[in-house]
Amino acid sequence: MKLAVDVQNVSQEQSVPDEEDFRRWSELALVDSGKTGFSVVLRIVDEPESQQLNADYRNKNYPTNVLSFPFEMPEFVEEQHLGDLVICAPVVNREATEQHKELDAHWAHMVIHGMLHLQGYDHIEADQADEMEGLEIDLLQQLNINNPYED
Repeated sequence: MKLAVDVQNVSQEQSVPDEEDFRRWSELALVDSGKTGFSVVLRIVDEPESQQLNADYRNKNYPTNVLSFPFEMPEFVEEQHLGDLVICAPVVNREATEQHKELDAHWAHMVIHGMLHLQGYDHIEADQADEMEGLEIDLLQQLNINNPYED
């Protein structure tokens, strides 16, 4: 296994993918597929925890779909922990409905989006957004999921 995924589902939501789906999507999003021995934590939460983390770390007082916390490994540590993703189940489920997207497709997108953030991709500048969105679209196509950025 090239990526160890620790799924921590503390959400009360019933519509949450299973651990195997989270592992498959996370591993797919490991951009340098030659990498091995990496780990990531996926924490599935409800709105209060998401809102608190978003307020504490981004100064935004509302729950959000996915938060990424990259881990900067000290040089003397050999383990390769990419970081933690915190995904808010109620927000993801609501967005899928509002955006008329298949639930699993939106979940896959959020995991892939967060995993790319953990690997240093961002979407603040237009050229960065184009690169990141292009990767997301390509990875999602491998899962037979349509471009999430098209209406």
